[in-house]
Amino acid sequence: MGDHVRLVLAGDVMTGRGIDQILAHPGDPTLTERYAKDARDYVALAERVSGPVPRPVGPGYPWGDVLAVMDETPSAVRLMNLETSVTRSEDRERGKAVLYRMSPANLAVLDVAGVHAWGLANNHVLDHGQQGLLDTLDSLGASGLKAAGAGRDESAAWSPAVVPFGESRRRLVVLCVGHSSSGVPRHWRARRSRPGVAVVDDLDHVAADRVTERLLASSGPGDIRVVSIHWGSNWGYEVPWQQRTFAHRLIDGGVHVVVGHSSHHVRPVELRGGGLVLHGCGDLVNDYEGIGGYEEFRGDLRALHVATLDATSGRLEQLHLVPFHSRRLRLERASAEETHWLARALDAACRSFGTRVELSGDRLRVPIG
Repeated sequence: MGDHVRLVLAGDVMTGRGIDQILAHPGDPTLTERYAKDARDYVALAERVSGPVPRPVGPGYPWGDVLAVMDETPSAVRLMNLETSVTRSEDRERGKAVLYRMSPANLAVLDVAGVHAWGLANNHVLDHGQQGLLDTLDSLGASGLKAAGAGRDESAAWSPAVVPFGESRRRLVVLCVGHSSSGVPRHWRARRSRPGVAVVDDLDHVAADRVTERLLASSGPGDIRVVSIHWGSNWGYEVPWQQRTFAHRLIDGGVHVVVGHSSHHVRPVELRGGGLVLHGCGDLVNDYEGIGGYEEFRGDLRALHVATLDATSGRLEQLHLVPFHSRRLRLERASAEETHWLARALDAACRSFGTRVELSGDRLRVPIG
C-alpha cells in the first residue's frame, strides 16, 4: 500500500452459544440463563424472524458477505474483539447471568476471517474460569492466531500484539484493555502469577497515561499504535465524558487509533488531532437475532470500519463504514434503506463530536478535515 496502511476494525465477535451450535462441532448447549437453558434456543429465535438456519454450516457461514468485503483489500490489517471463551470447561463464573463459550473444535470459524489480532480483554473471556481462559489461549496459539488483552499472568495480559505490514515490514502495535463499565469483573484482573485480563480501574488521566506508557514502551519510531478498549453500556448513543476524555488523553499522548467496543450497535466516531476514536464499533458476529428490545438502535445492523492511515505519521486519511444486516445468523450486505437509516442515525449521533457521516454509494463516509 505504499505510504499508507489500511485497517479493518470491528467490535465484538461472539461465536459462542447459538453460533457454536450451528457449526460442524457444537459443544455442550447447556445454559444457566434465566430465560434460556439451551444454546439452540437462540437459533430458534433467529429462525422465527428470518426463516430456517441450515445446520451444520461451514466456518465462513456466520461471516457471510463480510469475508468478500475484507478480501477487497487483502493487505489491510484486521483487528476484532473475541468476546467468548474457546473451551469445554465446565467451570462457571458465579453470579453471572450470561456465559459464552465455543467448542475448540470449531476454531476454523475464527481462522477463516484472517484476523491479525484478536482482543481478549472483555467480560466473557473468563466466563468458564481460569481453565476456560487457558484453553482459549492454547487454542488460539495452536492455530497461530495472535491475541492480546488476556494472558497467563499480568505481563502476558498487558503485552501488545505486534502485526507487521507492508513490504517494508512496518509494525502495528495493539494494546487491549477492559474496563468495569462493560461488565468486566475487577477480580478477573491478571496478576503476577495468575491468569486474567488487562483491566483498567479508572478512566482518568493517570490511568490513560499508564496505558500510553505501556504502549510506547513496546513500540518504536514509525510504529502505528492502537488501543482497543472494552467499555461502556450496551445501548444508546451517549458517550460518558470520562470515556471521551480518556480517549482524548490517549490520542494526545501518542496513540493513533482508539477502538472502543461493548455496545451492541455502532456509536459515534470522533476525530482528534489526526487520530481516530471509535467510541463503539458495535457487535459484528453474534446470536442476538430475534431477541426483542431496543429496536430503535437497530442492533441487527452491523458495520466494518475501514480506516486508511499515513504509514509514516499515523494520521487518519480516510474512514468508511461498510454496513451489514444479520439474517439467519449470517451477515449480508445491508440494503439501500438500511444503509440510509444507519447514515442518518450516525450523522445525528456524531454531530456533537464535530463529526459528520454521509452516504458514499453503498457505504458510509466520514469526511476528514
